Amino acid sequence: MIQLLPNGLTEIIWVLLALMGIALLIAIIGLVLIFRKIRDLDVPEDADFFTTMHYIPVMLVILLDLLDFGLDILAAPVSWIVLDRMGLRGLRNKAAIEALIPLTQPIPVFTLGWMAARLLKLGDE
Repeated sequence: MIQLLPNGLTEIIWVLLALMGIALLIAIIGLVLIFRKIRDLDVPEDADFFTTMHYIPVMLVILLDLLDFGLDILAAPVSWIVLDRMGLRGLRNKAAIEALIPLTQPIPVFTLGWMAARLLKLGDE
């Protein structure tokens, strides 16, 4: 059989795919478990990204980052629908844009945004 990739690269790809699968599984289970709690949050309709970050728990942003990592570029439509159903419209555009930018999936953008909103006092509290 003809080997297209070096052995080390093949192993790295398999490990990466396994990590993405685990991240996706954790994200789906976590989002299902906290869905009702998040829907009950009273986030204003016109809240921007950082204002919305003040209303949501850190567990949600971690799960969104795991979803983004697990789905790669397919995370854009899935994140859009999930955030719309949860009533978090202020996060939809950022999730879609970040999911479409190549090689940003390993960066926990939502977690960093959540920390910036709280530590740097960005957005309305």
